Amino acid sequence: QVELVESGGGSVQAGGSLRLSCTTSINMYSGYCMGWFRQAPGKEREGVATIWIGFGNKYYADSVKGRFTISQGNAKNKLYLQMNSLKPEDTAMYYCAAHHGACSSDSWSRSSRFSYWGQGTQVTVSS
Repeated sequence: QVELVESGGGSVQAGGSLRLSCTTSINMYSGYCMGWFRQAPGKEREGVATIWIGFGNKYYADSVKGRFTISQGNAKNKLYLQMNSLKPEDTAMYYCAAHHGACSSDSWSRSSRFSYWGQGTQVTVSS
C-alpha cells in the first residue's frame, strides 16, 4: 500500500505561481507512473500531468502545457507540480496519484488506472 500526501495548495491571484508537493510513503523508483489530477466543483476529475518514474516521459493536459511542470524530487519520495501563470480556471482540488507500470501516451489521464490517491490540496486562483 502506498500512501500519498499533498501539500502546497493555497489562494493566489491570476498570473501567480504555486508549487504542489506530494510525499509518498515509499521511495518511487522505476516502474511507477505518478501524476496530478484536479477536480473543480461540479466537474469531472481530469488529468493534469503525469510522469513515468525512471524513464522521464511526461504528459500534460493541453490546458496547462507551457505553464505547469511535473517533476520528481531528488528525494525519491517527492513529486512536484510547479504551476505558473495561474488562471481562475485552474481553481480546483488537486490530487496526487500513482500506479504500477508505465504511463501510457493514450491513457495517461485516465484516473481509473491509478491505484493510489492522496486526499487532495485546494488551489484557488482569483481574478
